[in-house]
Amino acid sequence: MLEVTNVPTNIITGALGVGKTTLIQSLLEHKPKEERWAVLVNEFGEVGVDAALLNSPEETGVYIREVPGGCMCCTSGLPMKITLNLLLAHAKPHRLIIEPTGLGHPKEVLATLTSEDYKGVLDVHATLGLIDARKLTQPRWRAHKTFQEQLQIADYVVATKSDLYNHESKPMLVKYLDELGITNTPVVFSNKGVIDPNLLSNKSQHLQSVYVHQHNHAAHSILNPGIKVPTKGSIKVENSGEGYFACGWVCAPAELFDYQLIVDTLSGINVERLKAVFITQEGGVGCNFSDGVLRLTTLDSAKDSRIEFLTQNKLLAEQTCKILESALGLSAT
Repeated sequence: MLEVTNVPTNIITGALGVGKTTLIQSLLEHKPKEERWAVLVNEFGEVGVDAALLNSPEETGVYIREVPGGCMCCTSGLPMKITLNLLLAHAKPHRLIIEPTGLGHPKEVLATLTSEDYKGVLDVHATLGLIDARKLTQPRWRAHKTFQEQLQIADYVVATKSDLYNHESKPMLVKYLDELGITNTPVVFSNKGVIDPNLLSNKSQHLQSVYVHQHNHAAHSILNPGIKVPTKGSIKVENSGEGYFACGWVCAPAELFDYQLIVDTLSGINVERLKAVFITQEGGVGCNFSDGVLRLTTLDSAKDSRIEFLTQNKLLAEQTCKILESALGLSAT
């Protein structure tokens, strides 16, 4: 029996690269100092980079755990339940935030959170569905069923990176939501991940309409225990499913990378998504690549270096692996 009751719980969902991690980081910065918050992150890839990018030590009252290796809703939510139970027991949080992978199915996640297993333990509040309205110019993005579901289950649609929109972006977003039958859900525009933290406290309006449907993923482990960090060199890990290919590396803590080489190498790649944490001569560096732009952040600390990218093009994935392995000295196996 878990020793917590009615923990306010929020799901932060949205497609790949819409800014979920950035928004969560912003929310954590507004966390009341006396409160403990827990964050459960699910990544499509096997390596797990988001926890390091969030860069919030437990001494600040923030507890972060990951469920790597695909959609956390698979196998009746078993990977999610095990990690969530351990997180709740350890943190005893005042609030729980869950970030499913951009390729995940939020209705199944919501069904797990509202199941008998968590009755009286979790109190599900507002789900935030993030969208970058600029992506609506891409037909394959507009037609993606999982991305649509993420918005349909949301209590608030959060339009991220709104400072980059042109005059057509907002009308296009309104029309798209109308096409999906989303007419009464409030739309919040966000710049650099900033929203009103009070939105988290509002109750979910979708708890009575949750249903579970079957879906298939590429085979991966039911419970990924995490990649063991090597004592020297690096370990390469690959994953695929939902039409995407992921490749990543975990490096030994003693591996030291050249800062300028990282910038030069990652600025020239052509994948849809890349996240990384590097230990360099200048300290810890977080890398976030999306929409053709590489963003770097300084990290207070990094336990090891790790990098992972995602693309829908298998040949491009193979080519990018070779580029990164050659330039950064990463393992090819």
